[in-house]
Order: sequence, then C-alpha cells, then structure tokens
Amino acid sequence: MTQLADTDVAVVGGGFGGLSAACYLADAGADVRVVEKNAELGGRASVLERDGFRFDMGPSWYLMPDVFERFFDHFDRRPEEYYDLERLDPHYRIFFKDGDTCDARGDTEYMQELFESYEPGAGEAFEEYLETSRHHYETAMEKFVYVDRSRLRDWVDPDVMAAAPIGLQLVGSMEGHVEKYVEHPKLKQILQYTLVFLGGSPKNTPALYNIMSHVDFNLGVYYPDGGMGAVVDGLVELGEELGVEYVTDCEVEGITRGRDGFIVDTATGEYRPDRVVANADYGHVERELLPEHERQYDDDYWDSRTYAPSAFLLYLGVEGDIDPLEHHTLVLPRDWDGHFEQIFDLPSWPDEPAYYICAPSVTDDSVAPEGHSNLFVLVPLAPGLPDTEALRQSYRDEILDDIAEHTGVELKDRIVLEERFCVQDFVERYNASRGTALGLAHTLRQTALLRPSNRSSAVEGLYYTGSFTTPGVGVPMCLISGEHTAKALIDDQR
Repeated sequence: MTQLADTDVAVVGGGFGGLSAACYLADAGADVRVVEKNAELGGRASVLERDGFRFDMGPSWYLMPDVFERFFDHFDRRPEEYYDLERLDPHYRIFFKDGDTCDARGDTEYMQELFESYEPGAGEAFEEYLETSRHHYETAMEKFVYVDRSRLRDWVDPDVMAAAPIGLQLVGSMEGHVEKYVEHPKLKQILQYTLVFLGGSPKNTPALYNIMSHVDFNLGVYYPDGGMGAVVDGLVELGEELGVEYVTDCEVEGITRGRDGFIVDTATGEYRPDRVVANADYGHVERELLPEHERQYDDDYWDSRTYAPSAFLLYLGVEGDIDPLEHHTLVLPRDWDGHFEQIFDLPSWPDEPAYYICAPSVTDDSVAPEGHSNLFVLVPLAPGLPDTEALRQSYRDEILDDIAEHTGVELKDRIVLEERFCVQDFVERYNASRGTALGLAHTLRQTALLRPSNRSSAVEGLYYTGSFTTPGVGVPMCLISGEHTAKALIDDQR
C-alpha cells in the first residue's frame, strides 16, 4: 500500500499503541519515526535487567492471542516468527486470606466442579456465564472493538442496531451482572478480578466487560519466552522490516503546528513531520506539550477523569525456589469491596491489600540465575497517593509479611536483588497523569465514544493512540488502537 507516500509521520512514544500505529503507517507507505523518551522501547512494557535477573516492569499477562495473530497477519506474518509462546496451566493460583486456595484453569469441567464445590448450582451457572461471555466477546470484538466507533456518527450504523442487546449490557455494572449467576463471595472475586486490568471496580465497570471471562478461561493465558519484552522486540523488528526508524533517549518537549506540518521539539533537536501520532499520556500531551489554543480539553476535564489505579511494585530476585507460588498468583482479601473503595472512593494505601505476584522463573529458567527465583509483587493503589520513601519501606515490609502469612513463602532473608516502583515513578518515567499505571479506567462514562478521540478536534493532522483512547487499556487493546489511529490518518489523507 502506498496511500501515504511522501508523508512523514512522527510517533511520540514507543508503547504498544505507538509501535502498532508505526507498523500500519509504514506499511501504508509513510516515512515513520518513533521518538521515545526512555532508553528502551515498549512504554510501560519496560524491562529491568540486573545481575542475571530479567523482569517485565509492566504488562506480564499475554491474553487474547487472537488479537496478536490478527495484527501480524495484516503484514503476512505470524507471531511465532518473532517469539515463542507457552500456554500456562494453571492460568493462575489464588490464595484467599482465610487460608483457602484454588487454581484457575482453562478446563471448563474442572472449573465447573470448582464452582460447584463453593455453591450448589454454581457449576451450571459458570457454564452459562462463560457462554454469555463468549457470545458478548465475539459480538463486541466484531462490532465495537475492531471497528473504530470513536465518534457519535459511527454509532448510526445497522451493525450497531443489530448488536443493540449487547450494547444494553453497558447500562448495568459488573457487580450486578455477576450476582445474577453466583452468590458466593469467592466466586464473585474469581469472575471479577480481571477488572484490575481494566482499571475499574465491580461497581463502576460496565457489565459488558464480562467478556474478560471468555478471554481468561476459553482463550487461555500464555507466556512469551523471555517475557513481554520479547513481544516488544517482535513489534520493533517488524517495524524495522517495514522501514520504521526508532529514536530513543529523546524526550519530546513540545508539539505545535508549523507552516507546513508540525514542529516537534525534543531535548536533542527538532523534527518537522507532516503528521503526528501521540502515544504518550494523553493528558500530558494536552497539558504540557501543546500550546493552549491547540488543546481539546481544559484542566477541569482532566481533573474530573477517573484514572485507573497506580501501583506499588517490588521487583525481587531471591535465592532458592518459591513453591507453592505459580507463574501468576493472586492474593485476595476478605474485604473485597473495601479494597476497591480505597482505590476509587476513599483513596488511601490499602489496609488489607489485594495483590498480584508474577514469578516467571516458574516457567522460564532464563529470567533468573541458577538456584534463584524471579518475581515481582504488584499492589494496586489509588492514583495520586502520597509516595514517600518511608511509606514505601513500611509497605514493603507489610507486603512481605503478608506473603509469608498467606502463601507460606518466606522471602525477606533470601532477597539478593530488590527494586521498588510506585506512583511518583510512573509520573517521572512515563509522564503518567496522577501516576496511573494503565490510563483511563473503563467506567460507564469512559467507555467507547466517551473516551478521548484518536483524532484531535483542535489540530488537523494530530492523532492519539494508546490506553487513553479507544478501545481502551491493555496490550491487545493498544495494538488495536494503533490500527484505528493509522486508519484515521490514512482516511483523512485521502
């Protein structure tokens, strides 16, 4: 395709949305340069390598393999040409803080028996829930996700009318939807934990996102050998094959319209592209990089948004093994509602934290030295919380004690490498609004066309991609966002 021949495009930010958009635009004939603030590409999917340990600093779940296959297929490639995948079994292990534990697997019969063991009739209810989730997923992906509907006029479409029953799911919450199927609090948690990855809570996330159960139990959970950084490397390699140029260690300090195109000011000089795609934090671009007269939204708009959680992260290299932790482990609190309240309603460091442990060394020997284990612990936090060294140290000790108490794994005396990452680090490393780890939460008022558009309404030729715009947060959604943004640019160029 040569729709964009002789068109120079600067992509500001090298996260998954930017890398995706760059590939689609280069394939369409554009001269594409990705300009990245940090020393490596991948955005929040950064990699920390130290003393023989390799940590994914951000995304660590490879979900929705169909989205990756579709992405590479557009370029007549396959994911396995760039990285190898291993399907995980179990998908993850759950430790409840009352001493109970269970595994989640991609085996429907096993999961039915598990649900039935907690609540009579819940096995059949799980099967019904999963079938509903599958149907909603297939409809949503075909009608609302792969088709960009970021403008009101995009919803005046026969396909949308035909899918109206699915759209009606938006009017309810995940909490209300799940309660139609199961009553046991632990079963509700199993069906709702994925909301953490959407940056929402059971009360504020639309019921449509029951599709995540199909993603979890039917499509499966995978691990790319070497970690999610291997997927970043794959996208970069594909971009290089298509002619994309990458510039790292180059923070963008300003974007403005010039006489013929744009002026992109960076710490090391300026670029003058014809078009700009911003993959950096949307709010940061609007508030810090654009002149005031070229912004779509004012400060009140950004201050009123519901941001997805930030996180307190511990990256740990430890001596010995960490059995019984699995590759993915969840430790869930007794007070499930209280956990979300301290993120969205009464922001504070959680009294009884829910947290996620990623231990890739359970699957991959290459991420830790021989005789050692690699893991990170992620505690979701309200964005914008105070973040001091004293708070980090106190919470670090609390979390390590909590892991020992509820999983039986003592870590404190075996740690040989430790790094911490928290709210202020998200701000400084990624220019993240309020230190969000994900972007805008998927609340009812921030879903579909109610998210910021991938076209600037104030500046012709300026586009946005990534987790703040459509279709939303998560690596697969950002891949699709890159496609939507590239298509918008191509269509406008015509």
